[in-house]
Parts: sequence; C-alpha cells; structure tokens
Amino acid sequence: MKKTTLLLPRDAAKVLGISYPTLKQWIYKKKLRTIVTAGGHHRIPESELDKFLHLSSGRRPVSERRDNYRRISGRNQLVGRVTEILIDGLMAQVRLSIGGQNITSIVTADAVREMRLKVGDKAAALIKSTEVMIIKI
Repeated sequence: MKKTTLLLPRDAAKVLGISYPTLKQWIYKKKLRTIVTAGGHHRIPESELDKFLHLSSGRRPVSERRDNYRRISGRNQLVGRVTEILIDGLMAQVRLSIGGQNITSIVTADAVREMRLKVGDKAAALIKSTEVMIIKI
C-alpha cells in the first residue's frame, strides 16, 4: 500500500497559495477532503491538493505568475505533481497528476537527473504542438 503524506491545514494553504481561513472554509464546505485525527484535527492528504495546484499560480498578479517558469514562449503549462518516474537507459517516463488527470512525457534520463526530479515534486507539463516537456517548479 502506498504511504500518503498528510499536511497540516496551514501547510496545505501555503502549497495552494490561499489563506488559512479560505482553506478552512473549503474543508467545512467539503470542497477539500480531509482526514480527521483522533483529537478532531484535520489533516489533508497531499493527493487532495493535486486537484487545486493549477489554480495556485492564477491567484498572484500577472507579473509574478511566471517567476517560477523558464522564460519561454510556450504558454500551455499545466501544473501538477510528479506521480511516477521510470528510467531505462537513456530515456525516462515522467507521469504528472494534473487536476485528477494524468499526463505522461518521455524525456531523457539526463534531464530528469539534471532537474533532480523525484516523485512528489511540483512540476509543469509544457505542451507545444505535439510535444510535452516537463519543467520542475
């Protein structure tokens, strides 16, 4: 069974780029699924945050939104979390979870090592024509 990382509500709010009171409202309105501890405290599974990662960059002013991205012309960048990396020889397969959907990209093994990409990292899929590239953010 895969171990799930649980986050405190304040930490989850930071990851999503929202305020703590907003996150609490999402919990109360059942927009965000939580696990309640024996003491009655909420913990948020990291996988629950994946549904909202693409929204976090849109909350900042336009001038700040692309600070974490490389300066490139491609605008089709989908933010998600790395769920799987398979390296075989010169090539690597990287799978991202983006809003509950998966996208897979084949990149060089060197690129994965250079980005120090690992399962659980926040990353973006850059889609340009028929190619999908991975950018660690």
